[in-house]
Amino acid sequence: MTSQIIPVDPFDFIIFGGTGDLSERKLLPSLYYRQRDHQFSEPTRIIGTSRSKMTDEEFQAFAKQAISDHVKADDIDAKELKTFLARLSYVSADATTGAGFDKLKKAIGDSDRIRAFYLAVAPALFGDISHKLKEHKLITPNSRIVLEKPIGRDLASAQALNDLVGDDFHESQIFRIDHYLGKETVQNLMALRFANALYEPLWNSAHIDHVQITVAETVGLEDRVTYYDKAGALRDMVQNHILQLLCLVAMEAPSSMDADAVRDEKLKVLRALKRINGNEAPKHTVRGQYRAGASASGAVKGYVEELAHDSNTETFVAIKAEIGTWRWAGVPFYLRTGKRLATRVSEIVIEFKPIPHSIFGDSAGPIFANQLVIRLQPDEGVKQFIMIKDPGPGGMRLRQISLDMSFAQSFDGRAPDAYERLIMDVIRGNQTLFMRRDEVEAAWKWIDPIQNAWESARQEAQGYTAGTWGPSASIALIERDGRTWHESN
Repeated sequence: MTSQIIPVDPFDFIIFGGTGDLSERKLLPSLYYRQRDHQFSEPTRIIGTSRSKMTDEEFQAFAKQAISDHVKADDIDAKELKTFLARLSYVSADATTGAGFDKLKKAIGDSDRIRAFYLAVAPALFGDISHKLKEHKLITPNSRIVLEKPIGRDLASAQALNDLVGDDFHESQIFRIDHYLGKETVQNLMALRFANALYEPLWNSAHIDHVQITVAETVGLEDRVTYYDKAGALRDMVQNHILQLLCLVAMEAPSSMDADAVRDEKLKVLRALKRINGNEAPKHTVRGQYRAGASASGAVKGYVEELAHDSNTETFVAIKAEIGTWRWAGVPFYLRTGKRLATRVSEIVIEFKPIPHSIFGDSAGPIFANQLVIRLQPDEGVKQFIMIKDPGPGGMRLRQISLDMSFAQSFDGRAPDAYERLIMDVIRGNQTLFMRRDEVEAAWKWIDPIQNAWESARQEAQGYTAGTWGPSASIALIERDGRTWHESN
């Protein structure tokens, strides 16, 4: 069974930062895949822009190389690639001075078709680009602007950035992208909860013991040195990706899949998160920084050695969060994320409460609590862990097994990348999977007290060996509650 491909209306897609890393690795390959699957209507155009001087032909060569490097060879269709490259053009423009925006306006023309301005640039340029688009009368009722994270580094800067872009674009035109929300499994979490009578009646504190959300990376700094050392794991991963996943797990059923209906419920969760202030931060949070160790590629340096100067920036965070609502009262949400960890994995674990009484006796062996594991990467799927009788005539012996649903095995064909889905949603004007302004700011209201508590205490980030699961304190965080982290494999 393959998904249905529905063509979108003709559009102009303008990539600011068109020659940058995000454009090369994600945007151009994603747009190519949508071309290959015949999702574009005519006349659709893709315009790259940056300060670099480049001809149309050079930009097309750049895109061709990006597709060669980041698209599987078997997925490259020579005819579709030629058609795709013919859509591409390039305009040199400088957001700070406004140079080149007249040429950009001429390249776009007076068409009233959809315009999507994708800002694959540093957030410091968001306001400049937005203002220049307005000054040059490039914003039409059919325009959208796409903002990549980070939206600020705290509440005040997020509000300022939102104000800058909000001066030029209506909120309905602003798409704040979090690529995690475009992952197939994340959307399936909605289907799992709200399309099955099996789970939703149990989705509360009466039946769920706790929730774990893990986003673990095996890589280190790579090419994000300057940004990451100023941000750290709390700002880089928890404020957006992890809190968005938490919202989808914890929210009440929206009245419909309408964008604002979904985002209203997510906002309620963010506002219900119990604040972690200076006194509670040492008990409910753990900060870590990786030291020299080993990964799959062999020996690796510690964070400070990679950085080449001293830093107390955290590369690992674990948090025990609580939601002050009737549904979730008393149910802890354990969150963790980090770099240079043991395994690359992103998953949500719902652990149900243990049975109240065993009828089987000691000889049957231990009875483990049921778990629902939703895997986002690397192999998307869902596992339900249950207890069964071990086959054989040797009496009643119980063992835990998993009922597996792997997307790759269950569905034919290739699953679209998150960026492919989100870009098409931008063109459709569907904001369901994008963050609204009040969501972003509510997330910062919860994050800021934690960050401030760490800075006030001047507490050193705890070291952990690269290739492990983080500081020992993160294990203590969950085990002092009589629980343990799910072993990802």
